[in-house]
Amino acid sequence: MSPSEHIPLSSIPFPDERHTLHRPLLSVIRRNPVTVAPASPLRQALEIMNEQRIGSVVVVDPANGKPLGVFTLRDLLVRVALDNFDLEQPIANVMSGGNLVTLTAQATAYQAGLLMARHGLHRILVVDDEGRLLGLVSQGDLFALERAGVKEVSGDIRAARDLPSLQHAARETQRLAASMLDQGVGAEQLTHFISTLNDLLTIRIIELTEREFSLPKVDWCWLAFGSEGRFEQTLSTDQDNGIVFAVAEDSGLDTEELRQAFLPFARAVNDKLDACGFPLCKGNVMASNPELCLSLEEWQNKFGSWLHAAHPQALLNATIYFDFRPLYGAEALAERLRSWLLERTGEANLFLRFMAGNALHVELPLGLIRDFVYEKNGEFPHTLELKASGSRPFVDAARIFALAAGVRQTGTAQRLRAVAEKMRLGREDVAAIIEGFYFILLLRLRHQQEGGDESGANRIDPDQLNELERTILKEAFKQ
Repeated sequence: MSPSEHIPLSSIPFPDERHTLHRPLLSVIRRNPVTVAPASPLRQALEIMNEQRIGSVVVVDPANGKPLGVFTLRDLLVRVALDNFDLEQPIANVMSGGNLVTLTAQATAYQAGLLMARHGLHRILVVDDEGRLLGLVSQGDLFALERAGVKEVSGDIRAARDLPSLQHAARETQRLAASMLDQGVGAEQLTHFISTLNDLLTIRIIELTEREFSLPKVDWCWLAFGSEGRFEQTLSTDQDNGIVFAVAEDSGLDTEELRQAFLPFARAVNDKLDACGFPLCKGNVMASNPELCLSLEEWQNKFGSWLHAAHPQALLNATIYFDFRPLYGAEALAERLRSWLLERTGEANLFLRFMAGNALHVELPLGLIRDFVYEKNGEFPHTLELKASGSRPFVDAARIFALAAGVRQTGTAQRLRAVAEKMRLGREDVAAIIEGFYFILLLRLRHQQEGGDESGANRIDPDQLNELERTILKEAFKQ
């Protein structure tokens, strides 16, 4: 086959969209929930569990359909058999209630898996916007997370009590990711896996560090930016994070005092992340930077100034910070910031036009006859930069579409799928774009695994690829 022949990207075995961890939970529910009323006798619940061969029932308020608790086989052992409980007593007396963990139907499988892994749960209750039970999702339903090995490594992360144990978990994440890459796992699933465990590790670091400080009694949230915010972390990644906090009158502290109270804590978290293999950001895009430890109003003012200025630095800032997502703390603060931003970007036509123009300045490494074009780079001759000239155009385009269409997703593929219908983009065209994006990301992962130096982590010599890979790479660039 000659390199000039056209290879349809749809023929390449990329990850199946049906299995992505960004599917809404409503599409993951595999069965209707088995429920009982709180006044139902325990004996009736046990008979139902035996007949249907299930390990749990959900206790639901019959008046409003909201879940009140769960009764499991473990509850049967601990609260019934060992206590000689009367089987005619209402099940409400022995159910597990209290801090009932639920997610809405719009939450993703990724969020459910992260929550299960973080708290050691076996199932998550799925509810509608009014809190009414829709179903439950178990660990078995999230087979992608199980198959990826999150359960084993996440257990180590949850059990970590000090820096050495966290460092061990970080090394295990890298080792497992490299093993999955060797086994041919696709780039979409692999980057989600890396992001999942890196999230868990960061959360655990924050939890342990929080105990070392007396933080202000106000709502605050740790934010992830850049590739971490897009769930697109590779094997070589530094830190991109920040803090948003609320200013509460009853705290007795003003905005600057709150910031100064959070900064030492943020620096400690950044240092521990660095010790676990996430280098300090050379551009200082970290929560320990006073410019990125801000109140909600300050973040709004900062974002607003970029939308109105549209100068080169503002456009660069937007490419980093507009991909934020909440990682730990009061997520409602981040969601308020997201809503505020999307209310304004849809009407910021000039800003979006400048962003589009800035994105189009990227020169793709393809010539007129569709052969590769190389930069004049003395340090890395005869190489292609797969981040700046490869995956970046996909990321930039998806971000612009999402900001224009009011899409809340932050991942590149998820943004493109979400805007496809809104912007009347052909489904097959969008699928080809996503496949091209993930093929380039896969080459980056493979090259990083081979262990080049940091400055060349995203550079490859296409002569080292086989003929089919070179042809597919050209097709990916054409997208």
